[in-house]
Amino acid sequence: MGRGDLTNAEWDRLESFLPPGGARGGRWSDHRRVINGVLYRVRTGVQWRDLPERFGPWETVYKRHRRWSADGTWQMLLSRIQVAEDAEGGIDWDVSVDSTAVRAHQHAAGARKARPRPPSLKGGQVGDEPGRSGTAETDHPPGGGGQVGECLGRSRGGFTTKIHLVAEGRCRPLAFVLTPGHYGDGPQLERVLEQVLVPRAGVGRPRTRPDHVLADKAYTSRKNRRYLRRRGIRHTIPERLDQQRHRKNRGSRGGRPTGFDSELYKKRNTVERTINRLKGFRAVATRYEKRAYIYLGTVTLAALMIWLRT
Repeated sequence: MGRGDLTNAEWDRLESFLPPGGARGGRWSDHRRVINGVLYRVRTGVQWRDLPERFGPWETVYKRHRRWSADGTWQMLLSRIQVAEDAEGGIDWDVSVDSTAVRAHQHAAGARKARPRPPSLKGGQVGDEPGRSGTAETDHPPGGGGQVGECLGRSRGGFTTKIHLVAEGRCRPLAFVLTPGHYGDGPQLERVLEQVLVPRAGVGRPRTRPDHVLADKAYTSRKNRRYLRRRGIRHTIPERLDQQRHRKNRGSRGGRPTGFDSELYKKRNTVERTINRLKGFRAVATRYEKRAYIYLGTVTLAALMIWLRT
């Protein structure tokens, strides 16, 4: 086992969820070796062609990552680990919301404007990998179509992608979405909270509502507060000074002051620490992928490893 590879305990937790051999005959290359190859690349940020030989052909490792990013296998594995944690009461549902900008490498530009083709050939085969994974069939991977469709934009940091995420109280990402780097934080609150979905281990609907939401002033709009009240989610979001003046100038029509618990707000640092953990993976801290769905798979795998190792 090399540095950063799956340990025996981590492999035991994942093995039963991985797809079996292809339905049309043949076998997958060894799952553990290929996943370790993807992990090596996500951790170090090397080019796919520079993967060490111990992981097998680099094409196999890349194609497996591309396929599992497109059909939802990485997301399925993350969801299964979250289900197990929630069943044991291991998730702190006082969540924090924030975003981080990721600098895009020059190689991330240049994707074709047409929507990406599904990662399968005639007969459902990709290179040496027979059949489909069977976890989540898809005609087309999400996104695509121009610079904005691939979540690339211009901001102060240059050519960037932004990761909006929800972090639970133990500094682990619950859900995340990608946008171009110039998109604002506030308008994405509703979208990223809608991605929170942790199925029950037994009977019951998936859990989608946190106990409490912490966020900074970027999320203090009336629209966001109305959305949180409508869903019955308690929240601690500071009010901007201009909003306070506007409310006071309107008198009784301005409404009551928003509640704010300064002690509870100190817990918002969990999302900053979660971002720090994610960016410890170099292929997350710098985006190299042209396609947004592949980069989202990279972020999902990094989040999966944080859950496994925390």
